[in-house]
Amino acid sequence: MSGAGDAVGSDPRVILITGASSGIGRATAVQLAFLGFRIVVGYHSRREAAEAVVHSLAGEGHVALRIAIDDADSVSAAARLVEDRYGRLDALVNNGGATHPVPANDLDALTDELFDRILSLNLRGPFAMVRAFRSLLERGENAAVVNVSSIAARTGVGSSLAYCAAKGGLDTLTVGLAKVLAPGIRVFSVSPAGVDTGFVAGRTRAQLEAMAEKMPLRKITSADDVAGAIVACITQLTSSTGIVVPVDEGRHI
Repeated sequence: MSGAGDAVGSDPRVILITGASSGIGRATAVQLAFLGFRIVVGYHSRREAAEAVVHSLAGEGHVALRIAIDDADSVSAAARLVEDRYGRLDALVNNGGATHPVPANDLDALTDELFDRILSLNLRGPFAMVRAFRSLLERGENAAVVNVSSIAARTGVGSSLAYCAAKGGLDTLTVGLAKVLAPGIRVFSVSPAGVDTGFVAGRTRAQLEAMAEKMPLRKITSADDVAGAIVACITQLTSSTGIVVPVDEGRHI
């Protein structure tokens, strides 16, 4: 029996995950590699961590690849490397990004430079990745793009107003790209809330537990929970595109 990552009559399917050296990206890489996919572990600066992820994955053919998603030259170079090594891409997971906590009512602290930086990493970066890898995705099998968004896009509550705005834009971009890239490439947003990772500097376990108590399912979302939704978008939701998939313990309701 073929695994989920096996393309009929060809090599295993290839998936690139940005921000895959830790957290949600690493959990997604582990789950997809277990299913038989070849994983490109994208990272920005944590080379050793990315290499450790590669060595931990089931199967063969995985590679760590530095990609600065806010640098056009870096993104273009990454696309050329993936083309040379694999010749195609079957899925792109735009998980790379960053934030900087700023109280929502402190408008002066959210400087123009900081605002632009957050938008560049969380909105322009994913678009640049899709633009650069579009032709490779068009050669893929049941190709998909999964943008890792945030419930902050819907609630307007998050680490900063710029982050909320960036993720709101990302969800809108998902819908627009789903129309443009159809029928060959499906596009999704996966929208978590309060994930138990170190993504937000200074956020404590106690804060996550307090948030969880206010949600219908009353538990903290794990990186594996979000990874499972990403995997489902790629492997199971083959008749869906342009949708936002909440992974937030019911916070959106």
